Amino acid sequence: MFKKNRFNRDEIFTNFIRENKENFYRLAFSYVKNSEDALDIVQDSIHKAIKSIHSLQDMSMIKSWFYKIVVHTSLDFLRKHKRVSAVDPETMERMSLGKEDHYENIDLERALDQLPQEYKSIIILRYFEDLKIEEVADVLNENINTIKTRLYKALKLLRIELTDDRIKEVK
Repeated sequence: MFKKNRFNRDEIFTNFIRENKENFYRLAFSYVKNSEDALDIVQDSIHKAIKSIHSLQDMSMIKSWFYKIVVHTSLDFLRKHKRVSAVDPETMERMSLGKEDHYENIDLERALDQLPQEYKSIIILRYFEDLKIEEVADVLNENINTIKTRLYKALKLLRIELTDDRIKEVK
């Protein structure tokens, strides 16, 4: 019985990674802005997940559980390296791999980069990775009401930033 359960868990995890690998890469890339670093983060995240898959009690929570690992691994990477790099068009093209580019609006991308990390993470997880508020709260280890408040504040800051950019363009 244990071996069969273990096999199911491993099979579910493997299929989950295969089906969502582009999403994980895009999420890591949104933090580090470098394709090689994003690939390293995804690889490290998968390694961490394999080592701790036994701790996941409910396999229906695998999505938020793994997103949490990717976010924390990305933030750890940023803390260790403390650098930000610009995205060049060739890297963006390679990143999309034929998929629709979720960062089409360069003004939006710049405005997102201006946000404090706690707000940026919420926007990316909610709107670019299409997680529910509850899942975002779980990934970021925050209260749902805190996430809602920060989301509101982040959207307000983005609106201000984008409006300021448009005003500057007109002048």
